Amino acid sequence: MRLTLRLPRLPIRVRLTLLYGALFMACGVILLGVTYLLLDAGLTDRFDGVALQITKEGGIAPVPEASTNLPSEPAAGLAGSPELRELQDRYRAATLQSLLRQGALALGVLTVVATLFGYLMAGRVLRPLNRISQTARRITSRGDLSERLAFTGPRDEVIQLADTFDSMMGRLQKSFQDQQRFIADASHELRTPLAINRTLIEVALRRKTATEDTKRLGTSLLAVNERNERLINGLLALARGETEVANRTPVDLAELARHTAELHQSQAAEAGIGLRLDTRPATTSGNAVMLERIIHNLLENAIRYNEPNGWVRLTTRTTPHGAATLTVENTGPVVARQDIEALFQPFRRLGADRTDSERGSGLGLAIVRAIARSHDGDVTAAPRERGGLMVTTTLPR
Repeated sequence: MRLTLRLPRLPIRVRLTLLYGALFMACGVILLGVTYLLLDAGLTDRFDGVALQITKEGGIAPVPEASTNLPSEPAAGLAGSPELRELQDRYRAATLQSLLRQGALALGVLTVVATLFGYLMAGRVLRPLNRISQTARRITSRGDLSERLAFTGPRDEVIQLADTFDSMMGRLQKSFQDQQRFIADASHELRTPLAINRTLIEVALRRKTATEDTKRLGTSLLAVNERNERLINGLLALARGETEVANRTPVDLAELARHTAELHQSQAAEAGIGLRLDTRPATTSGNAVMLERIIHNLLENAIRYNEPNGWVRLTTRTTPHGAATLTVENTGPVVARQDIEALFQPFRRLGADRTDSERGSGLGLAIVRAIARSHDGDVTAAPRERGGLMVTTTLPR
């Protein structure tokens, strides 16, 4: 078995900083090396063309030019003697060693300073990219495709990237709006013939000449027509729920929960389901009708997908951070954790895909999530150990 050690990838800002520091240090080392060679050659040429002598103090000094022209005995220790040559070599070696020591120290300090400046400059260079990332995260979390970067300045690579991003978001927004408009228009157009069909069937069933076969057929057609109407209404609600809410007013989820629960009392009683309320003030802002649709869909699903003599609990709370939460918990069949996300997809049901239309259109939880996200919130679900679900809707203050 082959094991591969994979190191964590550093952020691009850190990598750019290390690159700046390494390049600066490499250039400094090259410059120090060139200075070393030039200084070594310069000292050699200077010592070869100058006569030196040992002073009384034991140091080295050049011999005055006037004294070299005078006919006299050679001065003690003139250039060319082994002692002076050794002193020249020692002097050159000490000078070069001092250059290396002090140059390396200065290079190290400047490298650290250059690395710090490189970190600051990398942050400045990457600031537009961070802005693009933050905008993309806001669009992903809020679903607002109308936000744009709108960078200004010279036509460099960053401006071109920002303009490409804005153009892409504009096309996505147009496509999304066209899709919503098509769903809404199609839903409205289909509701009219369905309403006409329902009226004609009801009129036919009320006729005195209607036979029993006609009545049974009419009853079946009414059931089919009702399911189609429910599907069309769900599509229309989904299209509206995915639209950003413009006009918002303060809404108390506790009041909406109590009102909606009263409307579902008879349905729960007929199914033998106990409906429990635990409501505390939970204020948010948004469209009250759409938020009531969230509670309606959750309660309807909790009652419909339940077990005999089961129960449904509706809870509203305010978190320590001020967010409003609505939780609907119910008994029912066991739900696998990996199947939770599929329940929020349109036309998906537990244990069936696009089937079992007797129990619903498969749009309930999809509409709940769409409305919650249009209010800058979200919906999560978790299975209960003994069966059933606990669905929590979180909305901002």
